[in-house]
Amino acid sequence: MLPITRRLLASAPRRLQAVSLRPSLALTAVARASTPSIARGAFSTFSKASFAAALSKDKAYTADKYPHLQRNQEFKKLTDDDLAYFKSILAPSALTQDEGDLEAFNNDWLQKYRGQSKLVLKPSTTEQVSQILKYCNDNKLAVVPQGGNTGLVGGAVPVFDEIIISTANMSSIRSFDNVSGALVCDAGCILEVLDNYVAERGYIMPLDLGAKGSCHIGGNVATNAGGLRLLRYGSLHGTVLGLEVVLPDGTILDNLSTLRKDNTGYDLKQLFIGSEGSLGIITGVSILAPKRSKAVNVALLGVSSFEQVQNAFKRSRDELSEILSAFEFWDKASIDLVKQHLVAGANDPLESEHPFYILIETSGSNKDHDDEKLNNYLEGLLTDDVVQDGVVAQDTTQFNNLWSIREGIPEACSKTGAVYKYDLSMPVPVLYDMVQDMRTRLSDSGVLGEGKPVKCVVGFGHIGDGNLHLNIMAEKYTDEVTGLIEPFVYEWIAKQSGSVSAEHGLGLMKTGALHYSKSPSMMKLMRRVKDMIDPRGIMNPYKFLP
Repeated sequence: MLPITRRLLASAPRRLQAVSLRPSLALTAVARASTPSIARGAFSTFSKASFAAALSKDKAYTADKYPHLQRNQEFKKLTDDDLAYFKSILAPSALTQDEGDLEAFNNDWLQKYRGQSKLVLKPSTTEQVSQILKYCNDNKLAVVPQGGNTGLVGGAVPVFDEIIISTANMSSIRSFDNVSGALVCDAGCILEVLDNYVAERGYIMPLDLGAKGSCHIGGNVATNAGGLRLLRYGSLHGTVLGLEVVLPDGTILDNLSTLRKDNTGYDLKQLFIGSEGSLGIITGVSILAPKRSKAVNVALLGVSSFEQVQNAFKRSRDELSEILSAFEFWDKASIDLVKQHLVAGANDPLESEHPFYILIETSGSNKDHDDEKLNNYLEGLLTDDVVQDGVVAQDTTQFNNLWSIREGIPEACSKTGAVYKYDLSMPVPVLYDMVQDMRTRLSDSGVLGEGKPVKCVVGFGHIGDGNLHLNIMAEKYTDEVTGLIEPFVYEWIAKQSGSVSAEHGLGLMKTGALHYSKSPSMMKLMRRVKDMIDPRGIMNPYKFLP
């Protein structure tokens, strides 16, 4: 790493010593890869086989932990006749009934939710999905669409015995326009595979997640996943050009447009972006891939307060503007967990500890131009004592090492114990107040600290879009701890006119919290849409809407 310091240091990576007397920046040659790949965090080694092996055999079912949820008795139970029909349209390998194999599909990544499905179907074509859904709808068999199963709110696993329809066998890239950057692909394509594909052609996927090595693009769209570069490329509501969706009655809604502009009627694809499998199954995606930047810089900075985090962000918008692609932050408690549990922690390039950390990425087309802008920006931060320490990556390895610290935080949290995860959005000035208020509440209640039920509370996330990831690590999930967190966290967010879910979705976890972010009239209209498209209620029941 190249330290940020007043003196021109040798090009070999060095940590920055304590800086005094309003230092300026000397930014020497910084090497960049033209298409750097982000080091992945919590989900990079996810596999259904290893995941299933790790599950506890006596783990409680979701239905046992949420007794207020009752199976809809109008839903039919699976019969031999049903199996015979599915076997008539799918290859034997596309049906999973083995109890051991089913475990990975019935459980979420956090091992917090566990369903009781007896069947997983893996269609390979849109027509097969259509046949399956029509049959299920006619026979009132409840279903759960499932992609990479990397969700964090229980949206992709059954509550009871719903049939799981996996997109794992739908992984073809249908077309790519090298002029416009429009990519058309199956819903089961893995995000990282797509990113590598377009990278070879000089483009980049507009979405980047820690789960990119496992998550499916269809699931990304169905949950309206946000990710690390929403600041630069916007949300999927803007980058998705068209969708192919199978409705509950088997109707194929073919809207795989590659047009940037189409002002003909309702933009129906928007209904399915973020619908979490409650209205149909996305089978195809048309998405706009931006050109890949030729010059990429990444800097890691240590700062003394959240106020200074905000100051650095405001100045980044003013001084880096068009080349700013990511602005992430995390607190000291987060980096402490990474150092404790992950190899990435050993790569911390800052010699001293800081209350807060900032990771800034710039992406542009002109190396000299970007260097000068970043140079001036960092020099100003140091001169005005906004930051106390920092480094700039000099090559792809260092680039990935810096990102791996940020992306390793969720995995480090999961290695600490049971994790209560809250994905929240709110005005940036009050963002970290949520973390402090939660710590105070748990501490005052006598449950936070060494030898107590709650181990620690950490805050990290995307400053650029006001998205806080609040993670609370406990010995295990208990009613006592849950009761102290909820509904306090949702009521707090409602007072700030924020959202109870910035990017993870509602799933099962936040179904009852929707009213904190949506008015009664909006919820009523959402219910009317659901009832119109899925009148028999077979699509991902018990979730999303109260």
